[in-house]
This record gives sequence, structure tokens and C-alpha cells, in this order.
Amino acid sequence: MTNSAWDRLSVPGLDDAGQSPLLEPDEPAPFELFNSRGTANALLVCDHASNRLPRRLGTLGLQPAQLQQHIAWDLGAAAVARGLAQALDASLILSGYSRLAIDVNRPLENPELIPRQSAGIPIPGNQRLNRTERYVRIATLFQSYHRAIARWLDLHHAPAPCMLSLHSFTPRLGGDWRPWDIGLCYGRDTRLVERLRPILQQEKSLVVGDNQPYAMKDIHDFTLPTHAETRGIPYIMIEISQDRLQTSAQIATWIERLSRACEWIADG
Repeated sequence: MTNSAWDRLSVPGLDDAGQSPLLEPDEPAPFELFNSRGTANALLVCDHASNRLPRRLGTLGLQPAQLQQHIAWDLGAAAVARGLAQALDASLILSGYSRLAIDVNRPLENPELIPRQSAGIPIPGNQRLNRTERYVRIATLFQSYHRAIARWLDLHHAPAPCMLSLHSFTPRLGGDWRPWDIGLCYGRDTRLVERLRPILQQEKSLVVGDNQPYAMKDIHDFTLPTHAETRGIPYIMIEISQDRLQTSAQIATWIERLSRACEWIADG
């Protein structure tokens, strides 16, 4: 989606200078562009990089321990994304705030965009938002993040890059055990999964999920369908089990493993 398409989103609650009432001037930006001068023909993204909440939202009524859980972010994903971006010399865009404020990988009409509950935990601060409160979150956090991705792709359109989205998942959901070490998730475009799957499967001890623990769907996913599929860019969503990301040594192993599997990106 181009910048002009994003500009058509009318957002009440912003002042004439475009300043949002959600973030105070000393708070971090809604996104971070890491390794902006990367030479690899690829863009990495991390939708759920942070558990930070805008100061004006407080804790959304949650306990500090709850904000450390998966409901708030993808544990370990940002560390892997940064390391992989450095290893491949690729640019990386990370979301700056928790998916509890707004989930930047959900379509605007999806009820999980601003979740009222997550994993059975009610989110008190998300229960009764009015139209302006929703739109301010969309403009400040969601729209800013996706404008940054669109802008990067507009500037790096020839030759067409590829996109890698880094996530992590819980090893157990409800009563179901999820046995995969890593999942390769995709939609209609299978070019990258067909390239990465056989490389990762060469490591016999690795359990590689094919569209597991999730298959990408337009009603549920936003970032890759919007930015990659609409532009015809090869893409993959990489999901790593959080119990394989508990230590700095484990994170370093995943960075090294993925950089080897994706070394062709660094080579152009």
C-alpha cells in the first residue's frame, strides 16, 4: 500500500501539526528502522517486537508480570531479528509498542486489532474505546509502522526485494502441545518457503512446521499480505518456539542457523 493510500485514512484526534495525543514527546517512536543502510535486497520486519505501552495508556489494567507474557509481545523475536539483520546486512523495521495497544499484524476490521482479551486474560483498558480513541491508536502506532514499511519498499523496488517477518510462538496453546522448533508460514506465494524448507530440514534434529503453528490468512494477517503479496514480493513468516529462545546462547544459535539458511539474500 502506497503512502497516498495510507493518507486517505481520516483520523480524528490529531492536531493540525499531525501530533498525536497518544505519545508524549519524550517517548520512543512507533517504529524503529534498524540497519537502515543495509545492502541486502531484503526487508526484515518484526510486528510484535516490544511490550512497551504508551505512557498515557498506563498498564491497560494489567499486572507487570502479565506484560512480560506472550500476550504483550513475541518474546525473543526482536533479538533474533536484529541479529539476522546484522548477519545479512539487511534493513529491519520493528514495531515500537505492544500488540495490546494495537496489533499491527491484524486487519483494521479484525476484532483482535485492539484486543479486549488475550489468552483468556481480559484487557480492562481496551474494553470501551470510543471511535476517536481507536483512530488515535490506529494513526499513531499502526499507520506509522506500515507507512515506514511502504516507504522502504517504495525506495527499494528495483530489483524487487523479499520480505521476512520474524515472530515467536508459545510451545503450548490451551491444552495443545506445539512440537515445532520453527514454523514457516505463508499464503499464496510459496517461493521462499520452497527455498528455505529443504535447507532447514537438512538439520535432522529440527522439527520444521509447514504453515504451522499458523497458516497465513487475509482475515488474520496484515503485514505480509498487504506489503508483499500486493507487490508480488517473495515473503515468509518465520515463527520460532519461545522455549527455544530462553537464553542468549539459544538466540545466537537461531541467528546463526537462519543466517546460513538465508545467506543467498546477503549474496544478492
